[in-house]
Amino acid sequence: MVPCSRVLFVLNVNGLVFLQPRDSCYVAAEGLPAISYNGHSPRAYSWDDFPPLKDILDAVHKALPGSRFNSLVLNRYDGNNDYVSWHSDDEVLYGPTPEIASVTFGCEREFLLKKKPSKMSPASGDEPKSKRLRKSHDPDQHSFVLKHGSLLVMKGYTQRDWLHSVPKRAKPMSIRINLTFRCVLR
Repeated sequence: MVPCSRVLFVLNVNGLVFLQPRDSCYVAAEGLPAISYNGHSPRAYSWDDFPPLKDILDAVHKALPGSRFNSLVLNRYDGNNDYVSWHSDDEVLYGPTPEIASVTFGCEREFLLKKKPSKMSPASGDEPKSKRLRKSHDPDQHSFVLKHGSLLVMKGYTQRDWLHSVPKRAKPMSIRINLTFRCVLR
């Protein structure tokens, strides 16, 4: 069993403390630099600790020739109240144009993608943000339903220009496991 846990974060803004709204675990090849986000540096487990995850990594490499993933952030969403808020994975250790492959197991969930505020199209930039986000036809926001077994790939300038999230849902949902394969630069 993969040891996932909820992380307690302290934000720099007013020293707010909150519990990450999902369980997570980090797996990486030996010799990679440590990762850190929101002041948290997770323990890096080895691929050898979890052979099934290594098998899935091999399958992703086969499906995406030329990719070179060497790490994985596993997120476990236990129900409709677990989520990941708007963010981009634009950390320097992933390089300027990171490729992230996301594989979903279990319950389907909505995945949202929206342009970063500085990248908004001129037409939508004049409207208040709250009005833009309510529009279902907003050209700067997209929604995808990620089903069991689906593979979503973000690459190029996706992390530079876009934010993504997995929002809370109103109705009860079962467990979703999301594997996000990444390449940490040495």
